[in-house]
Amino acid sequence: MQFFLKAQEDYQLIINSDKKNILWLFFFISLCLIFGNGLGGYFTFISVETWYQTLNKPSFNPPDWVFGPVWTTLYILMGISVWLVWKREPSADRTIGIKIFWVQLFFNILWTYIFFGIQKIGLSFLEIIFLIFLIFSNIIYFLKIDKIAGYLLIPYLIWVLYASVLTYNIWILN
Repeated sequence: MQFFLKAQEDYQLIINSDKKNILWLFFFISLCLIFGNGLGGYFTFISVETWYQTLNKPSFNPPDWVFGPVWTTLYILMGISVWLVWKREPSADRTIGIKIFWVQLFFNILWTYIFFGIQKIGLSFLEIIFLIFLIFSNIIYFLKIDKIAGYLLIPYLIWVLYASVLTYNIWILN
């Protein structure tokens, strides 16, 4: 029940926020989309229609069209999450949590570069394991500051866990 009261309070905070605060929300969402879908999307684009199509993939590999909407949704949730933490009172946990957030976003893009850009599947698997650790750490820190912010990262963690299983299987099959 307390979770729902907190969610309602956060929702009211968003609705009642001044325009500057809402602009910051769109700024954080935009940064996540620009780095994730923009830069990460570039690395994907350069080989998804060529090299990636030649790979053997496991039977549970989703169709290519699924990835764009899923990642767009996840980057939006990530932007909201970091914004919720950014709005809180400054603290050591807040600072560390925000730093971990940007580091994990960097490693998210790095995975795309390693897998699609330089086509090193085995290395990308090792990198995604580290990314999972960073996302999990990020969730822990965000939960300390704002429960909703931490919960918003859980779908991202689940998707990256799934992506790690896909990466491992693609590596083994090729």
